[in-house]
Amino acid sequence: MFKMHMVISAIVFSSLIASATFAQQNQMTFFITSIGSGNGGNLGGLAGADKQCQTLAAAAGAGNRTWRAYLSTQGANVVNARDRIGQGPWVNAKGVRIAANVAELHSAKNSITPDTALTEKGGSPTRHDMLTGSQMDGTRFTDTMDHTCNNWTSSTTGSASLGHHDRRGLADTEQARSWNSSHPSKGCSPDNLASTGGDGLFYCFATN
Repeated sequence: MFKMHMVISAIVFSSLIASATFAQQNQMTFFITSIGSGNGGNLGGLAGADKQCQTLAAAAGAGNRTWRAYLSTQGANVVNARDRIGQGPWVNAKGVRIAANVAELHSAKNSITPDTALTEKGGSPTRHDMLTGSQMDGTRFTDTMDHTCNNWTSSTTGSASLGHHDRRGLADTEQARSWNSSHPSKGCSPDNLASTGGDGLFYCFATN
């Protein structure tokens, strides 16, 4: 009887831990994708990137929210990354607040650090380049260069503006350490993204 009681207690305890973990993940409103598209900067456009955010969030128990990729586009029907991610606040998979609102997210007051910029699984990416196609204020580029791998549909031409999730750069400047606009990629293929320090990962934010 005692052994049976111990077994039942262990099962109940495990269930409580699992429930607590699920609840913690379910409150997540910000994460870095744990995997890329497999096709470099070709994410299937914004729709494909958003779908990946939604799919990964659902697998982590946070699929009850609407998720958007933090990506800008250029050319016709331009989109600013900052305008498509909701109003905040945003917390990571461990419940740590990243930013209270859009203004704070794009200021020095945000809490994106190597310890807080986590994947939907609660881990840290091994490479720091994040696809954004954005300037430091979260808006798209207005010059004629391709900063978005042809609006996230190409793995062969163009390049991508990249941020550093770990806030580390080759120089001790705000730009080099920027989480969303540190430097351009060498190209848009998986190999080109890897050569400049990335795996084709990007940020996802819940809009609600």
